[in-house]
Amino acid sequence: MGLGRYGGGAGVARYLAEAGAIVTVTDVQPQKQLTEALAELADLPIRYVLGGHDEADFLPTGADLVVRNPGVPRRAPPLELARRHGVPVEMEMTLFFRACPAPIIGVTGTKGKTTVSTLIAAMLRAGDPATVLAGNMGVSALGRLDQIGPRTPVVIELSSWQLEGLLEHRLAPAIAILTLIAEDHLNTYDGFADYAATKRGITRHQTAGDTLVVNADDAEAWWAAAAATARVFPFGLRDRGGDGVWWVDGAARVRRDGETWSLAIPDRPALAGSHHRRNVLAAIAAAVARGAGADAIRAGLESYRGLRDRMEVVATIAGITYINDTTATAPVAAAAGLAALARRRVHLLAGGADKQLDPEPLVAAAVTHAHAVYLFAGSATAAIDRALREQGVMPVGPFESMDAAVAAATLAAGPGDVVLLSPGCASFGLFQNEFDRGEQFRQAVRGLEAGGSGGSE
Repeated sequence: MGLGRYGGGAGVARYLAEAGAIVTVTDVQPQKQLTEALAELADLPIRYVLGGHDEADFLPTGADLVVRNPGVPRRAPPLELARRHGVPVEMEMTLFFRACPAPIIGVTGTKGKTTVSTLIAAMLRAGDPATVLAGNMGVSALGRLDQIGPRTPVVIELSSWQLEGLLEHRLAPAIAILTLIAEDHLNTYDGFADYAATKRGITRHQTAGDTLVVNADDAEAWWAAAAATARVFPFGLRDRGGDGVWWVDGAARVRRDGETWSLAIPDRPALAGSHHRRNVLAAIAAAVARGAGADAIRAGLESYRGLRDRMEVVATIAGITYINDTTATAPVAAAAGLAALARRRVHLLAGGADKQLDPEPLVAAAVTHAHAVYLFAGSATAAIDRALREQGVMPVGPFESMDAAVAAATLAAGPGDVVLLSPGCASFGLFQNEFDRGEQFRQAVRGLEAGGSGGSE
């Protein structure tokens, strides 16, 4: 249920079909919205029900098993119908966790999970090139099963929606990493407490032989430590004593099982800012828990150059640097991006679709760190505009296109300035999703390069 456009739906459909299952794929989107995913499955004998769902497909006469895409609400009526009639509801991750022959490293959090997952994989790959990285990043975990043996390092990024499935089926990773918890996706949860509990649920079904790597600086995340059965291995920006990975004098201090050692962190933009320091500490803690040595961890850090759509430096034109942070879809995430550029003069592109989140972290960071703010049209934008004006900041916009917003910011910017796309909101309305928003930003910047444009004030 829910083919989607990020790889997971196609991955699980292929896995099941190739295993000999009789597969029906059903999605509320019409065929024209799913052409890429459908093309991936064209060689398989799959039945499609598109543009809506047929209740008969969710009854015992129509299904032995329903697999829910993470984008489908957990209480969607067809799923509730299946549960009432005894049809089990699984997700790709529940199938993967049962089938994976190796211990799993699972990473979640409101912000930082993709960066941390990628860093962990880089560190482990330095010791074992067969390391697998998959999950909530457009990479099907089930599609990687044939690459995994009992000793293969496996790193899986987990969204809150994927965690819902693991919680329902009492599953958990051997090493769980919880980066931080802040307001997000409140339009799909019963308030912040429900969302936070889901995130902390990554450790709920761990055993005493497992490990929880958790942010000691974040109170919401740290509550998970008190309830954990697993061994707690924390990280943070000050040394709290005891085992953990701590930021001390510009380096990571690792303390575990009576041993203490330090590791210098490369000085580069992809690792700059307090939020990236915590990401690095979390990744080091996970790698240490998995048995990686200092040399492999150091090699992994040296190889890391940042991620697409996350504080991605797209270009520098006429002295103006354009940075794409489109995956900052929550106010706290945009605030982190602004804080990382605190010494620069920043022209912020923000706003978009509402997720019922308090805009205060974004507004406070913009007031403190942004030279100017340019807002996209969207259901969350009016509240951000109003809050900024109350703080004496007069935003520009709202803009109905990426090209218009980038052009306005470029016109006002000068050499040494930064034009930062860090919306703090969902993308729907003007864009298909946050990745489309990031691609439109890249295209707008490429248009400036082609035209030789640059701004001055």
